[in-house]
Amino acid sequence: MTAKKNASALEKQGASELPGLEAPVLGPTGRPLRVFPQPAPLKSHGPARIISLCNQKGGVGKTTTTVNLGATLADDGRRVLAIDFDPQGALSAGLGVDTHDSLTIYDLLLGTEKDPHNVIRHTSVPNFDIIPANIDLSAAEVHLISEVARETILARVLRKVSDEYDVILIDCQPSLGLLTVNALTASHGVLIPLECEFFALRGVALLVETIEKVKDRLNPAIKLDGILATMYDSRTLHSREVMQRVVDAFGPEVLETVIGRTIKFPDASVSGTPITQFAPDHPAANAYRQLARELVFRGAVA
Repeated sequence: MTAKKNASALEKQGASELPGLEAPVLGPTGRPLRVFPQPAPLKSHGPARIISLCNQKGGVGKTTTTVNLGATLADDGRRVLAIDFDPQGALSAGLGVDTHDSLTIYDLLLGTEKDPHNVIRHTSVPNFDIIPANIDLSAAEVHLISEVARETILARVLRKVSDEYDVILIDCQPSLGLLTVNALTASHGVLIPLECEFFALRGVALLVETIEKVKDRLNPAIKLDGILATMYDSRTLHSREVMQRVVDAFGPEVLETVIGRTIKFPDASVSGTPITQFAPDHPAANAYRQLARELVFRGAVA
């Protein structure tokens, strides 16, 4: 049987290991490299599984992952809603959504707008919508601090639309404040993008501790869906060492898919489109396709 037929046979069983003549090909995580198959179409949609993309360190790839993971899941037939939960509004800009003089997530949190349908905006990707944000969101924590059950406000907002989507992705701001606690309280799972750099690694333990506190006190159903290594550069010893330390510390919670460092990501952001549209044949686009399919394979997404 040829190598191609071997791969095809394995793929029918789920995720397939890339065949080698003597030993499996190892990926950056040190595990056998697998190709995750395209998921089967859904027969119905909803209710959504809500996933927060969270890390208190900035610049680790939360927004990039939200944009491209959401677009890829939508390409695979899932209905996706992204929540821009960062006052910088990078997710809205990255999807080409203008937030000037428009309703945002801030209006829903404060209750000045009751219906999320009036705030949801369509993106250039079919089946991929967004609730945008702008700098107004920076005042939300001050206004919400005296609210009753302030940690559950976002959960109450999303409850009104969750039946219409298969997955809701929340792009959190780089902090562990009230907004992030709101996101974690509303979520079924957490995906932690982690830059392959030493200082990014240091804060993961604190973030996991925060997730455990939310699980214990506010949301018993929340779970860690995985740690996603981003900005990986196999040419540098530092990236490889950080990857090894992450795998040693978190084991199978580290996703097999790894996102490499490339200039294509900022180029795609400037164009206001996901990399799967901007450069569909680029290795980075293929990496996000594999990420979406790995999450489906793991059961984190329907």
